[in-house]
Amino acid sequence: MSAPSIPLLGQSLSTLKDWAIAQGQPAYRGQQLHDWVYQKGIRSLEQVTVFPKGWREKLQNYPVGRSQMVQRTEARDGTVKYLLGLRDGQLIETVGIPTSKRLTVCVSSQVGCPMACNFCATGKMGYRRNLELHEILDQVLTVQEDFGRRVSHIVFMGMGEPLLNRDTVVQAIRSLNQDMGIGQRHITLSTVGVPRQIPWLAQQDLHITLAVSLHAPNQDLRQQLIPSAVHYPLESLIQDCRDYMLSSRRRVSFEYTLLGGVNDLPVHARQLAELLRSASQSGVQLHVNLIPYNPISEADYQRPHPTRVEEFVRQLEQHHVRASVRQTRGLDGNAACGQLRGSFLQNRPVSVATP
Repeated sequence: MSAPSIPLLGQSLSTLKDWAIAQGQPAYRGQQLHDWVYQKGIRSLEQVTVFPKGWREKLQNYPVGRSQMVQRTEARDGTVKYLLGLRDGQLIETVGIPTSKRLTVCVSSQVGCPMACNFCATGKMGYRRNLELHEILDQVLTVQEDFGRRVSHIVFMGMGEPLLNRDTVVQAIRSLNQDMGIGQRHITLSTVGVPRQIPWLAQQDLHITLAVSLHAPNQDLRQQLIPSAVHYPLESLIQDCRDYMLSSRRRVSFEYTLLGGVNDLPVHARQLAELLRSASQSGVQLHVNLIPYNPISEADYQRPHPTRVEEFVRQLEQHHVRASVRQTRGLDGNAACGQLRGSFLQNRPVSVATP
């Protein structure tokens, strides 16, 4: 903590107390710092008005770990998408999704994504790097600051594959819970599936929701949509999900993006129902979250017709699989992951300040 390269955001209460003591201050200054970093969302230590003026001046250049808001886009339904500039000039996206009772943040875990799903704008941009702990937490503080209300729910469904940045993502989950007071049961981690990582996650003693993105009911079609699936056969993925539920005693939620004319036929629904029944443990009825595709300019896939979606749901329910259709939010506000970043880069050069 003595080196200026380590941001304060992401440090625990005990670490901040130790740091204050090392700076010649009483331990309670660390408690104050923790409150101002995580609850007030400060961007500079100059803002900590409870600190002695002389100490504030001495610490004014110490990094808190906040990003720069480069662009803000609000959809008609109130969903807000943010383009954030990081210290090295990279750009990431995060989304604030409000309702009357909750405020959800869709968090990115990487700059870009190496999974290369061919219907995803982020997959088209390639992979740059993993996000650091403070860069993940900052997204939540940014949304909280902009909306002027507490964030209640977190979904790791933004840019990147969370389980390819697993250690930092788990650190972020613990910090969101312990430092920011967000219940783990209100946190969802979404993965397309990475070999050996779901069993690892089961050992972390978390109480989050694991959401597994299938997007196809058979291996051949899944490999067409998700090239990385060649390394993780659907049968192995489903077995890992079964084992996860047994060891963690937490139910797995499944996600399935409906692509018009590609994976939304009645035969696909029947195959999906059979696959999910094979994933169930002790007769537990599993749930699939259906997501009508949001078209992007980088891919030729189409959004399915509403009647096709209704028939898909009917087929699943007929085969005793519970299904819900995700409400589309922010469709008119560059809703697809990577879309806001892509349009920004096309229209102007990037110049991000590095404080």
